[in-house]
Amino acid sequence: MREIVPPALAGERIDRVVAMLTELPRAEVAGLVEAGAVRIGGRTVERGSRKVREGEVVEVDVPDRPEVVALAPDPSVVVEVVHEDTDVIVVDKAPGVVVHPGAGHDMGTMVQGLLARYPELARLPEQGAGEADRPGIVHRLDAGTSGLLVVARTPAAYHDLVAQLAAREVQRYYRALVLGTVEANAGEIDAPIGRSERDPTQMAVATGGREARTRYEVRERYREPIATTEVACKLETGRTHQIRVHLAAIGHPVVGDGRYGGDRPAIAIDRPFLHAERLAFVHPTSGETLTFTSALPADLDAVLRGLG
Repeated sequence: MREIVPPALAGERIDRVVAMLTELPRAEVAGLVEAGAVRIGGRTVERGSRKVREGEVVEVDVPDRPEVVALAPDPSVVVEVVHEDTDVIVVDKAPGVVVHPGAGHDMGTMVQGLLARYPELARLPEQGAGEADRPGIVHRLDAGTSGLLVVARTPAAYHDLVAQLAAREVQRYYRALVLGTVEANAGEIDAPIGRSERDPTQMAVATGGREARTRYEVRERYREPIATTEVACKLETGRTHQIRVHLAAIGHPVVGDGRYGGDRPAIAIDRPFLHAERLAFVHPTSGETLTFTSALPADLDAVLRGLG
């Protein structure tokens, strides 16, 4: 969609203008802004609060409503649910489980396990709450990453959670083990992330990438069998592979992360040492702040016990 701002809309916030022009809910518009799908004069809009001026050209990549394709529920997928109510489900995802179907993963995904337990999720895409292959999914974890994520059960909860993510109000904390000795006890990595020019399947710190910030705090430093550092990370933004890319960019790739340089034979691990250990958000209906924590899985705990 491409429109010129008329005099009547001059001075309005861009998210309100886009909502009026597209007739999309404000929560969905917030998601479009977060995804970089809104531009003014050819430049990506970073904040929904940006005011527009008369005559400016607004462009929006309006997503097509996907044809709703029924996903096959898969009761064989074990999904550990740590909280459920009429609006949301909080899952503690096991390592190796893919969140939703995609290239090479048609079956055995977390979504299909959830559909076997909560069949009403299948109706959400036709109500505008999530895509056809990922009903109710508002954020994801990489297949190799374990830990907490929230899934919406209703359209209202979906749009509310998407808006919270766009406003950076959802708190997501991760535990990671990285190669090398991180000298500073705490810090923030502020570096844009985009597709790697060398390998489009990877992400990289890139000048033309999207804003990305990760805070970290050192929990423990180890010397044996090789120098490693245990860190706690907080996502300030939620880009693809963000923590893995940011830590690799400062010279401390996540242990076990072969894609971004973290493989070392001295430490036996078959996935990245990355665990989503804490999640907090405002409940879409009650307004209460819900906080959940997840213990370190056995495989990662065994790695830590082998360090000295």
